[in-house]
Amino acid sequence: MNSRKLLSVLFVVLVAATAVLLYNENNKLHKAGVPANATATTDAHAMPIGARLEIKAPLGLPPVPIPADNPPTAETIALGRRLYYDPILSIDNTVSCATCHSPEAGFADPKPVSQGVGKKTGTRNSPTVFNAAYFDVQFWDGRAPSLEKQAEGPVQNPVEMADTLANVEKKLNADPSYREQFAKAWGPGPITYEMVEKSIASFERTVISANSPFDRWKYGHDEKAVNASVKRGFVVFTSKQKGNCATCHLVGEKYAAFTDNKFHDIGVGVKMEQVTDPGRYAVTQKESDRGLFKTPSLRNLTLTAPYMHDGSLKDLKQVMDFYIGAGNSNPNLDKEIHALDFLTGQERADLLAFLNSLTGEIPANSGPPRAR
Repeated sequence: MNSRKLLSVLFVVLVAATAVLLYNENNKLHKAGVPANATATTDAHAMPIGARLEIKAPLGLPPVPIPADNPPTAETIALGRRLYYDPILSIDNTVSCATCHSPEAGFADPKPVSQGVGKKTGTRNSPTVFNAAYFDVQFWDGRAPSLEKQAEGPVQNPVEMADTLANVEKKLNADPSYREQFAKAWGPGPITYEMVEKSIASFERTVISANSPFDRWKYGHDEKAVNASVKRGFVVFTSKQKGNCATCHLVGEKYAAFTDNKFHDIGVGVKMEQVTDPGRYAVTQKESDRGLFKTPSLRNLTLTAPYMHDGSLKDLKQVMDFYIGAGNSNPNLDKEIHALDFLTGQERADLLAFLNSLTGEIPANSGPPRAR
């Protein structure tokens, strides 16, 4: 056989093999409920196809950080909102993101620890989604580098949603209404979990709350927005000779996130001078990180009881008493933690009034969407 005929034969074989592979792939997608004209994803990252939407920060908060590979659009935000409230993300369709982060509880959970599928419980309190967009990392121990990656954790956790990312993709691809909505947000083709997590993250970046009475006084320069007790409480909060709270719960000249985005051991969850939860250590394997947890924001804290990473303090009075007593001694207790028993009764009341002034406005379109 001459070289020309050999090349012709090889070309025919290659074309036939490619056709078989494409047929098999299309058949798999068809069984998963994906339209026949959908194409499988490549290594390229999914990008929204709609026009970028500006998420305007309310008074008291800085511009919302937006990752370059997930610009928010009206379509992805609406899709993420639907997914956030849909128990389809769980193995038995009983648990949604809102189950543990409910708008009726300040986008947190009123129970010390949340219940997942089969009423299984975890070991940590569900942190609020309010203003989670401003954290450098997610979860109490910072194990997720972004809101996008955070959305992978609960789905796969056996005591939360107990599902797999692949199974969630399968269920969504089998739902015609989701296929239609994903196509409008991300373009034609099969639904991938990358699209899911990016959509949820875009919605969560709209769940921002500020313009509180404190903000209107501090940043809006409205002296009538708060009373004298709140103003005195702010002095107690920021003074290093008083509460020294602002060392970790930062307050800037133009805005306040009320977190330093760092990890601290404040003496919560300690028995016999040993922490019961490794905290940040589980992520870094550094002994100096044992018992350290992320500094939460204090915004809307009146809505998000109970408090601390284990939900062990039921109200703000218990929180204040805990700090006044300097927490519980252990090897990694933060050097800034010290007894505050010198604070007068008036100063304690003023500090509580200040904390109550941090409750801001609830963002529009953050509750459950209308049923489709």
